[in-house]
Amino acid sequence: MAKKPTYDNWSREELIKEINRIKDTTYGLVWHRDKETEEKLDVLIDLDAKTPNETFKNEIAGKPFPVLKEVKNKEIISDSSKPFNYLIEGDNYHSLAVLNFTHWESIDVIYIDPPYNTGNNDFRYNDKFVPRDDGYRHSKWLSFMDKRLKLAKNLLKKTGVIFISIDNNEQAPLKMLCDEIFGESNFVGMLIWRKKEGGGQADAYFVTEHEYVLVYSKSEKFVWRDEKILVEEAEYNKKDENGSFTAVKLAKWGNTAKREDRPKMYFPLKSPDGKNVYPVAPDGGDGRWRVGKKRMEMLIQKGLVFWQKRNDRWIPYEKVYYNDGEVKKIKERSILYDIATTTDGTNELTDIFGKKDLFENPKPTELIKFLLQYGADDNAIVLDFFSGSGTTAQAVLSLNKEDKGNRQFILCTNNEADICTDVCYPRVSKIIGGYKNSKGEKSLV
Repeated sequence: MAKKPTYDNWSREELIKEINRIKDTTYGLVWHRDKETEEKLDVLIDLDAKTPNETFKNEIAGKPFPVLKEVKNKEIISDSSKPFNYLIEGDNYHSLAVLNFTHWESIDVIYIDPPYNTGNNDFRYNDKFVPRDDGYRHSKWLSFMDKRLKLAKNLLKKTGVIFISIDNNEQAPLKMLCDEIFGESNFVGMLIWRKKEGGGQADAYFVTEHEYVLVYSKSEKFVWRDEKILVEEAEYNKKDENGSFTAVKLAKWGNTAKREDRPKMYFPLKSPDGKNVYPVAPDGGDGRWRVGKKRMEMLIQKGLVFWQKRNDRWIPYEKVYYNDGEVKKIKERSILYDIATTTDGTNELTDIFGKKDLFENPKPTELIKFLLQYGADDNAIVLDFFSGSGTTAQAVLSLNKEDKGNRQFILCTNNEADICTDVCYPRVSKIIGGYKNSKGEKSLV
């Protein structure tokens, strides 16, 4: 428990400063807005600015000003016709401040995976790790997030959206903080992501298998995008008691359609004659379904799986209805059962670098790809200002390869424990330039 300060020996200036600090305390969601060492720029940055010029209103007064310095020998170019991407090394508070000047209301999607404040040396504040028994642990974390989220909000387009990964340590305070910054009316939802299957018994009461993804829009202009349906001829020429529908193959097509791309999406379905049917890839090998087991069970339960027999082989389709000019699709569920796990994220890094233990619990590429597909179109500018191991970059580049999109990414990370120089930058370089994976194959996004 935090000790109460005694004021007997405080100077007049110290007392005035303390009174002002107490006056600034936020009620409802209560925390002390402590100063960070990075806030030497606070004389310059106005977190409540309405325009980029207001953000840097003291620039002309000769105050300190953060700038980006291009490192030419780190430039990675494989195709000059493709969109330009950025990796910014430095404190993300400073990086966001600069982006407020260069990218005001220009970002379509923000995804971040901030420190979870577990008390296990995962969150550093004023150059010190914050232990679990720190009485102001939550206040420090909220102060840290508050300033960054306010700067981040300025960067989003009116149609923009932010996804924030978090766990039980700060999920409830973060929800209240985001309600304050983005507005309760712009709360899109809270996704529950199953991050692992099973596991040990270290937790006190339940084995924790999940984390959360908080979703907020910038305004009411945001549009949640349904999964694209690729049909050669969009003719809804089949009918049942629910109306006209078209049949969309449940087997994945195009890139990443192989079993090895999503092993958990390779499982049998019972055909009308009782035999097991497995997905087949375009090259005739083992493929994968477009949806996971839980989603497939729901489709079957709702009668949305349609079977056709071709060349003595049963092929399953999803029914997609069409009434009065509108496609009727079932909404995505808020519990993400089948969107990869942290183990998949770790395996991705191991596959790229050929060694383990580079980064603890990296997010899997498939999770971020899922969010990006629903959050914006294929020309989106994507920002991740807690980029860590660089998964967001791989997700963006992978999606661009799959759907011929032109998404761009902006990554911001510090170099604590050499994460930028030893993991994030090399990962981006390998993804763009190619690398030998565990099977000896050269892989390119």
